[in-house]
Amino acid sequence: MTYSSAVAYLFRLQKHGIKLGLATMTALTVRLGMPQTKYRTLHIAGTNGKGSTAAMAAALLQAAGYRVGLYTSPHLVEFRERIRVNGEMIPESRVAQLTEQLQALCQPDLSPTFFEYTTAMALQHFADSGVDVAVLEVGLGGRFDATNVVTPMACAVTTIALDHQEYLGTTCPSIAFEKAGIIKPGVPVVLGRLDDEAWRTIEQVARERKAPVFRLNKNFHTEGETPRQFSYHGLAMHYDGLTCGLEGRHQLDNAACALALLEAAAPHGIAVTAEAVSAGLRGVNWAGRLEVVDRHPTILLDGAHNPAAAAVLADFLARSDRSHPSRPVVLVLGMMRDKDHRGFFEPLRGLVDEVVLTQADLPRSATVQELRASLEGLLFHPHVMPLLSDAMALAKQLATPDGLVCVTGSLMLVGECQAWFHGCGFSPLRG
Repeated sequence: MTYSSAVAYLFRLQKHGIKLGLATMTALTVRLGMPQTKYRTLHIAGTNGKGSTAAMAAALLQAAGYRVGLYTSPHLVEFRERIRVNGEMIPESRVAQLTEQLQALCQPDLSPTFFEYTTAMALQHFADSGVDVAVLEVGLGGRFDATNVVTPMACAVTTIALDHQEYLGTTCPSIAFEKAGIIKPGVPVVLGRLDDEAWRTIEQVARERKAPVFRLNKNFHTEGETPRQFSYHGLAMHYDGLTCGLEGRHQLDNAACALALLEAAAPHGIAVTAEAVSAGLRGVNWAGRLEVVDRHPTILLDGAHNPAAAAVLADFLARSDRSHPSRPVVLVLGMMRDKDHRGFFEPLRGLVDEVVLTQADLPRSATVQELRASLEGLLFHPHVMPLLSDAMALAKQLATPDGLVCVTGSLMLVGECQAWFHGCGFSPLRG
C-alpha cells in the first residue's frame, strides 16, 4: 500500500459518518497490544482552545527534554499533521504500513470509522516511536470519543460552548457532561473558562470519580494583557516574564491550562524547568489560529467556526483596530452548512468594512447562496465569490496594501487557503 492509497482508503471511511462509542476502539487497541499503556498521556477536551492547549503542553514538554507525541484534529493541509513526534509529522511510509496493519487486525468483525482508524494509528505510532508522553486532543465530545481509551496523568476541559449539538446535546450542561466523560477516577482535571452551569456539571462528575479539580482563576491564573508579556500563578509554581508565540488574549487562558496540566502531572515524574517553560511557550506554533501568512495586505487565517470562537476573533480585531484605526478590514467568510451562520457573524459585523462570501471545496460547505440567505438582514451587499482563489484576489484588492484580510468560518477553508498560499495539494477532512 502506498501513502496516497492509504489516505484515499481512510477518507473513504468517512462516508459512514461519525459513530460515537468505545466498543470498536477498545477492541482495536486490545488487538494492537494496548499501545496507549506504553507511555504516559495527557488528555484535553473543550469546545474551543483544546488544540492550542495541546500544542502548548507538547511544546513545554519537548522543551523540557521529553520525547513527545501530539495527536490533534482536523488537519489543515496534510493528513500527517494529525500525528507528530517532537513536532515531526508521521512519515508517509508509516501511514501506509499502519493502515495495512490495522486493516488486517480489523478482520473479520471490526469496522472502525475514519477517526477510530487515525486514533489507533496515532497510539501505535507513539508506542513504536518510544515517546515519553503523548498529548491527545479529543476529537468530538469526550465520553464516547475514540481517544477516551487512555488513562492519563491529568486531563483538561478548556471551554464549553454550543457546537456539534446533533451529537452532544443542545445545552451547555449536556455538552459539559459529554466532555466530562474524559475524567477518570482519581485523575486530576484542569478546567478553563467555564460558565457556572458547565462548572457545576463537570464538578459533579469529578466528585463522583474522586478526581481533584483545578479551576482557572480559582486555583491558577495569568496576569497580563496579551500573550506577549504575562506571568503565571499556578498550583505550586510561579513564572514571570513569559511570552507565548500565539496571538490573541484567549491564549492566556490556554497557556494557563497547559501549565496547570503539567503541574497536575508532576506526581507522575513530569518535571519542567522555568527555562523550559519560557522556551516552550515562546516557540509554540499552532497553524490556522490567528495566523498571519502574508503582508501588504496582512492576511490573517483563523479557523473559528462557532459563535464563541467568533467572539474571540472579534476581540482580536477590535484591539487590532485600535492599533490601526484607518486600515480597511475585509472578511473572507466560508462555513459548513450545519454551523450557526448568524450567531457566528453577529460579533464581527461592526468590525469589518467588506465581506467576501466563499466556500471550501467540500460537500458539507454552505454554498455562497446559502450563506448569503442565512445572513440576510445582518449582511448587506456582500461580495460573492464561490472560488477561494477569486475571493482572495478580490479581498486583497479591497483591502489595499495597508489593510487586513481575515479568512475565517471554517478550519477547512483555512486549510484550503494555506494550501493555496503554499501552492501545494489539499487533502481536507471530508464529511
